[in-house]
Amino acid sequence: MKFDILTLFPEMFAGPFSDSIIKKAKENGLIEINLIDIRDYTTDKHNTADDYPYGGGAGMVLKIDPIYYALEDITDNLKKKPSNILLTPRGQRLDQKMVKEFSKEDHLILICGHYEGVDQRVSDNYIDYEISIGDYVLTGGEIPAMVLVDAVSRMLPDVLGHADSKKNDSYYRGILDYPHYTRPRTFKGMEVPPILLSGNHQLIDRWRKKEALRKTYLMRPDLLKKTEMTEQQKELLEEIKEEIEGEPKK
Repeated sequence: MKFDILTLFPEMFAGPFSDSIIKKAKENGLIEINLIDIRDYTTDKHNTADDYPYGGGAGMVLKIDPIYYALEDITDNLKKKPSNILLTPRGQRLDQKMVKEFSKEDHLILICGHYEGVDQRVSDNYIDYEISIGDYVLTGGEIPAMVLVDAVSRMLPDVLGHADSKKNDSYYRGILDYPHYTRPRTFKGMEVPPILLSGNHQLIDRWRKKEALRKTYLMRPDLLKKTEMTEQQKELLEEIKEEIEGEPKK
């Protein structure tokens, strides 16, 4: 998987892309990340990448021409067109379903919005997806780009140390992850649930499924409405409701 990231601040990516899973994935040739400074494609001596908005108003707007020339340079002579993604607060909110779909592609170009936004002609003519990571506004699209690269990279084969790790992540199957515990067994009177020490893997699996559903029911009940549950999950959910709310099983 190849990521080309168009940004005004390439130095912001040094830390997040130089550690942990992303670093290993790069070293192992599983992902390639190229940081492209938008200013390198400006056409004036001052390297102007933004300008005042037509019609007046506060703030500055990223210009279309350096973004166009950067995209032209990246995609020149490519046989297959990459997907162009603009990171912007007005975009569609990123979720795990979208992450899985992006992970099936070979090449993504991420454009980091900044200031008051990007010239609308960029979106109208050169963007395939407008993506937001939440209903709030950040200074620029650099942090959302980092989030997208991290989330997509986790879905790629061999990036995670264990093949099943991503399958247990929150949202991978539509619900939140189950609780995790490790040593010490007892800490300041707080105990690990005995069932996890039982060695009975069938009961442990059932407990984990139930606790994942419990956490989702209490913290993100909206996810349950969008999740196609198995018969076992439906039974477990009814147990949870009865335990929490005193609702009788149907």
